[in-house]
Amino acid sequence: MQEVVPIDTTNGTPQNTRVANALGAKDSSTRLQAALAVGSNPDPGFLETLVARCAVEPDFFVRDMLSWALTRLSPEVTLPRIRRELDSEHTQARGQALHTLSKIGDKSAWAWITRDMLRDADDEVARTAWRVAVVLVPEDEKKDLADELVLQLGRSDRNVQLSLSRALVDLGNVIEPALEKATTNPDPAVAAHARATELLLQDPETGFDAAIYEAKRAVTLGPERAAAADAAAAASGAAATSETAESTETADVAETTESTEAAKIAGAAVC
Repeated sequence: MQEVVPIDTTNGTPQNTRVANALGAKDSSTRLQAALAVGSNPDPGFLETLVARCAVEPDFFVRDMLSWALTRLSPEVTLPRIRRELDSEHTQARGQALHTLSKIGDKSAWAWITRDMLRDADDEVARTAWRVAVVLVPEDEKKDLADELVLQLGRSDRNVQLSLSRALVDLGNVIEPALEKATTNPDPAVAAHARATELLLQDPETGFDAAIYEAKRAVTLGPERAAAADAAAAASGAAATSETAESTETADVAETTESTEAAKIAGAAVC
């Protein structure tokens, strides 16, 4: 008999109980199939079961399928329940509720995104809040959001910083004043992260690691010394290229001369 993970539900119908048991099965593939089945046949009666499972589901792919199943329900039914989850004391419940909001994409939910969410102590919740904020923010509030997000520059590890940079870049050129100010921050980690985000905004094809390296270099050396170092490197590269070309040309001339002399000797021998 397959072990199940208990899950609280408010709907005690036999069908809901079977769904709850399937969503709590030990095997993740069984849980995934159950979430897919619920989403394929959307029924408001499963709302509480889906939301409750989102708060405890350990598998990323199953959680994503649960959010998809919630998006299949009417927003009028789903959104009020999701809003309640945003105040949950459980970090996964808050994070998954935010993720579901980003999937629904209803702009009316923008008012629910608070500064506390954008500054959440849990990195995963904060990253999700940044992403959904960028999706929902009205055009005329993008600058204020950018000013808020730059306060998180330099936070945590590479993955968190990359998420923040992507969120900022997605806001567009409106972030430039806030980033420019942040590049002068006395904290080198903040300044480097701001500079790296500027580089990504200028050229989205730039790799984040390369941008961070270049930004840290600029922060360490200072703008003028970094520019001078770049100029020196460029000049050195040009000189090396010129020297290589000259050496190649000299070798070509020598080879041509040698070939000509060889031809003359061969001709004389024939005569």
